[in-house]
Amino acid sequence: MRVKLAKTAGFCMGVKRAVDMVLDMASDKDHQIIYTYGPLIHNPQTIELLRKRGIIPIRSLDEIELAPPGAAMIIRAHGISPAERRKIKEKGFRIVDATCPKVAHVQAIIRKHAADGFTVLIAGDREHPEVNGLLGFAGETGIVLGSLEEVENLPELTKVCVVAQTTQNLEEYAAICNRIRQKCSEAVVFDTICDTTEKRQAEIRALASEMDAVFVVGGQNSANTRRLEKLAKLQGKPAFHIETAEELHKIDIEPYRLIGVSAGASTPNWIIDGIVNHLTGRLGKREEFIRVLFRIWVFTVRMDIYSALGAGCLSFAAMLLQGLPVNPLYILAASLYTYAMHVLNRFINRGASSISSFREESYLLHVKTYVTLAVFSVVLALGAAFVAGPAPFILLSVISLSGLLYNASILPSGWRFQSLKDIPGSKNIAMAIAWASVTALLPLVETGFAPTPGLAIAFAFTAGIVFIRSALSDILDIQSDRLIGRETLPVLIGEGKTLVLLQGISGLLFLLLVSATPAGWSTSLAYVLLTVVFYIWICFKLYDRRSGFSGVVLEGLLESSYIIAGISALLWFMAITV
Repeated sequence: MRVKLAKTAGFCMGVKRAVDMVLDMASDKDHQIIYTYGPLIHNPQTIELLRKRGIIPIRSLDEIELAPPGAAMIIRAHGISPAERRKIKEKGFRIVDATCPKVAHVQAIIRKHAADGFTVLIAGDREHPEVNGLLGFAGETGIVLGSLEEVENLPELTKVCVVAQTTQNLEEYAAICNRIRQKCSEAVVFDTICDTTEKRQAEIRALASEMDAVFVVGGQNSANTRRLEKLAKLQGKPAFHIETAEELHKIDIEPYRLIGVSAGASTPNWIIDGIVNHLTGRLGKREEFIRVLFRIWVFTVRMDIYSALGAGCLSFAAMLLQGLPVNPLYILAASLYTYAMHVLNRFINRGASSISSFREESYLLHVKTYVTLAVFSVVLALGAAFVAGPAPFILLSVISLSGLLYNASILPSGWRFQSLKDIPGSKNIAMAIAWASVTALLPLVETGFAPTPGLAIAFAFTAGIVFIRSALSDILDIQSDRLIGRETLPVLIGEGKTLVLLQGISGLLFLLLVSATPAGWSTSLAYVLLTVVFYIWICFKLYDRRSGFSGVVLEGLLESSYIIAGISALLWFMAITV
C-alpha cells in the first residue's frame, strides 16, 4: 500500500490568517473575553481546542444581551453582512475582523455593483455563512444560484453582476456563467473563486485519477470538503469523507494499493497527519519487499527505536572524531539513555497536549509496556556506564537527574514559567546539550576529562545537528503547538526566523568541520561528516508539508541525519584500518 498526501491539503490562507489572529489574541496574558461569531472554522476538533484557550463561539447574537467589558467579537474568515456588523457594534463588542481578503474582495464587488443598480447573482450554497454575508451586501438585488437549473428560473434582467462563493466548484460556476451570458449578453462576470480552491480541486482530480481510493479529511459541515469528496467520486474512484483517524477503523482499506489523502480548507495539519500516519501504519497482505522494509523503518521511527539507534551512531562518530578508541559500552549507554528519555518525556508531557502525535495510539494502548521498557533502559544505560568506569556512571547519573529537574515545577505558582521546560526554545537547547553530553562527553570523562579541541568539535557537531532536527520538528508542529498554547522556538520567533537560524547553525557546522582537521583539532573524519551537513540542507527543502510526506516520514527523514553520521564514521573507520 502507498499513501500520497495532496500538497494543498489543510488550512487555506484565509483560515490560517483567522486562526493566527485569534491565537495571537489568546496569547496576550491581558486579553479580555474572546467570542467568535459562529465557529471560527468548520472543524469541531479545532473549535474545541480554541474553546479550551478561552475562545467562545456563538451561533446567534441573541445569545448575549450585552457585551462584557472589553469583550472582543471575531468575525470569521467567511465574513458577515453589514447588518450583522452593526448589531455587533450595538451590543458593545470590540470587533476584530478576520474576514478572508478574498471574501472581502467579493464583498467590495457586490457593494459597488449593487449601488450602481445591478442585480447581483451569487453562485453558491444558500446555507453557507459566506453566501449569507455576501447577500447582505447585495441588499434587495441579490439572488443565490445553487445550480445551473436555477438559471432558467431567473426573470428578465438587464444589468447583471455575477460572482461566486470563493470555494465554489469551478466547472459548475463556468456552466452557470455561460448560461447567464446567453440569457443576458451584458452580464458582468467576475472570477471570484479563490486560487487555492482552484488548485485544491485540480489536485483532487489528478489524485483520484492516480489512486485506487481517496480519503478527504474535514468537518462534516464543511462545504468545500464535501465538494472535494464529490469531485473525487466523479473520477470514478471510491472516496471517503472522514473527520478523524478513528473513523478509519470502520473502513476496509485492504483492497486499495494506492490511497490518496486530501483535506478541506479548515482541516488542521495534526488531524491530516493522524489520518496519513494511521494509513501508513496498516500493512496490506500483499507487500513488496521494499514496502516491507519501509514499514519496518516507519515502525522504528514510531516506536522511538530509530532515534535511539541514531544516538548510538552519534556516539560512535564522536569517539572517532576525538581520536578516542571505540568502546561499545558508550554506544550502548547513549542508545538506551536516549530511548528511555524520549519515552518517559512523552508520558510526562502528554497531559499538556490534547493533540495526538503519530506515536500516541501505540503509547496509549501499551502504557505499562513502554514505561517498563524505559525504566529498564535507564538501568541498563547506567549499568553500561558503570562498567565503563565510575566517572561515566556519575556523569550519566547527573544528566538523568538534570532531565527530571528540567520537567519539574521549581518556580512558584502564578509565575509565567513554572519549570525550565516552559521557557520557549529551552527544549531544543536542553535536548542538544543532553545528546552532546551523552555522545561526546561521556567517552572522554574516564580518561581524566582533559578538555581537548576534539571534544569541542564533537560536542558542537552533535549539539548542532540535534538542535536543528529538534527545531525543524517544531516547525512541522507549529500549527498544533499554537493551538494548545505551547511556546516553542518557531512559535516565539516565527517559522521564517527559525529557519534562518537553523541555516546559520548548519553553515557554522560546515565551517567548523572544514577547519577542524587542518587546524589539528580533530581527525580527518570531520571532512567525511560534511555529508551530514549536506543532508541537513536537503532536509531544509523537505521540512515543509507541501513536500507531501506524512509526519512520521518527515520525522524519520530528519532523524536519518544521525544514521548518516554513523554510516559515514563507519566507512571512514574501515578505510583507515584496511
